[in-house]
Amino acid sequence: MTRTHWAAAIAVVLALLFAGAATVATAGEDGDGGSGAHAAHTPGEASADAGFARDMSDHHQQAVEMSFIVRDRTRDEEVRRLAYDIANTQANQRGMMLGWLDLWGLPKVSMSGAPMAWMGSGAASGSGSGSGPGSGAHSGHDMHGSSGAANGSAGGTTGSAGGAKGSAGGAKGSLMPGMATKAELARLRASSGRAAEVLYLQLMTDHHKGGVAMAEGCVRLCTVGVERELARGMVDAQRSELDLMAQMLVKRGAKPRG
Repeated sequence: MTRTHWAAAIAVVLALLFAGAATVATAGEDGDGGSGAHAAHTPGEASADAGFARDMSDHHQQAVEMSFIVRDRTRDEEVRRLAYDIANTQANQRGMMLGWLDLWGLPKVSMSGAPMAWMGSGAASGSGSGSGPGSGAHSGHDMHGSSGAANGSAGGTTGSAGGAKGSAGGAKGSLMPGMATKAELARLRASSGRAAEVLYLQLMTDHHKGGVAMAEGCVRLCTVGVERELARGMVDAQRSELDLMAQMLVKRGAKPRG
């Protein structure tokens, strides 16, 4: 088994463990006035809570995939360490969000609306948070192909952590803020060394900017306390990583795309 497949397997196991732990822990918090994921008020399918859990799960899946790609395209330990941290963190968070959807009895794929619809007018402003060709809500791209959902490294978390097939079955052809296109992922796979490092850092910078906008939307709109706290943690962590990636790009004679 290759290093990539071992890493993917580890991420899947961790995601399952975290999803199970989140489900058990929050199921016991029904009487806490709404702070648990299975509070007295269970989110509806069209709620911000469900929309964020679905959309951020898909968003995270692509970050995991890109991180696995770059780990095989460079020997630079700084970049490989960052990629490992992002892959593990986001696979675990993804498992938690899919676990909550299970707990709420909601489907992991929404057939009733476009990505980001749960943000309302905030989705428009959020879509500008990313920069460069990979940012914004790109229409006309298939998210299944763009996030590689594949049954490879990142795709494995989908089937194991929650059974949602593909990266975003309900996306209906549009990308969420900051997500890379098929062409950009192909460029990353075809790159190596410093070129792969720079492209990964640029793509992940765009990705994090879009992710921060989405997480801020959940902080404003989600009603489940534990989910709002997770979103708040995402904002803080990804902003910190944005600063780190900016420094890493400078060291490589490059900068973010916008």
